[in-house]
Amino acid sequence: EEADIEVMVVSQSSPELASALMRGNLDVAFLRRDALTTGIAFNSLVHEPLVVLLPAGHRLAKRKAIQPRELDREIFINPACMAPVLKGVIDDYAERICIKLKPDYDADNLSAAMSLVASTGGLTLFPAYVQNMLTRSVVARPLSGEPPTIELLMGYNKSNTSPPLRKFLARADELIKCVSRPSG
Repeated sequence: EEADIEVMVVSQSSPELASALMRGNLDVAFLRRDALTTGIAFNSLVHEPLVVLLPAGHRLAKRKAIQPRELDREIFINPACMAPVLKGVIDDYAERICIKLKPDYDADNLSAAMSLVASTGGLTLFPAYVQNMLTRSVVARPLSGEPPTIELLMGYNKSNTSPPLRKFLARADELIKCVSRPSG
């Protein structure tokens, strides 16, 4: 007898997803690792490079790649409100390459970040996946050298004994291999 399974796709910040997993409101989530999580098991999916988001008309947008040193002269939009893990990766990167990013604005979500980039002429750093969601007024450029990366994980509550979750987890490695295989 097949169990009734409900598949629901939600888009929330990693802290919100982790909280929902801990409360038992979600069975599985794709998120960033937060130090404040308890009882959640994580499986690493990918380490994604960060890219620079900047206005399409910005002087640096003409370049194929952005030199990291050029970031500290620009208006910077801080993603800290929505993404503390991303903020930590950016702060560690800035410290490692000896630049000072001065957050002029805070963004609550990706839409707000893109709007601030377009309206202020500033820039920000985001995982490369956002390149699929940009508006015409915002472009993404890679960083020269070794860019910082952020890990995407699959998380689930260790105490969740749901048979559909167990079945999903048993096939997760196989599914991950299928989706991460280069197309062509």
